[in-house]
Formats: sequence, C-alpha cells, structure tokens
Amino acid sequence: MNIALTAQALQWFKNEMEVEKGDSIRFYARYGGSSPFHEGFSLGMTREEPIEIGVQTVVDDVTYYIDEKDLWFFNDYNLHVDVDEQLHELKYDYKK
Repeated sequence: MNIALTAQALQWFKNEMEVEKGDSIRFYARYGGSSPFHEGFSLGMTREEPIEIGVQTVVDDVTYYIDEKDLWFFNDYNLHVDVDEQLHELKYDYKK
C-alpha cells in the first residue's frame, strides 16, 4: 500500500496545519464515524512523530505516514489524499 497526496492536499497542509520541513503527519484509525471498510471507525490525522512506521511518503522533507498498528484499517488499499474544493477540507479515497 502507499500514500498519495495531490498538490492541493500538500498546499492544504502548509496553509491549515503550517507544516514545515522535518514535520510528520500521521493518518490513523479513530473510533467514531464510518469508512468504506469499517462502520464505527473513520480516518483521523494529526502532527505526530513516528514510532513504528508501516507506510510513509515523504514530500518536501515532510513525512506523511501510517503506523504499523493502523494498517488494518486500509484493507490493503492505497490512501489518496485530496481537497474537497467546496468544503475546503481534506477528502480521502481508497484505491487498489
């Protein structure tokens, strides 16, 4: 599996979370909400230093990653991160 981010998503992280070189952004399974795979769980995101990286993508010296313990959430799908133009929020797609 891998993590892909569009140019708009990368800009969103710079504008909204003020990411800088050397930062780490973690995507994780959180309790509550729903996802295409797991009712009662949704995808969360936070700025956090890695402990045990399962998958990562590094862009402009910023690490976007998923911990090993959260890989179950993705069911071997790739995570694609983009921006919803109307809501100005991140949106997630899961692709084989």
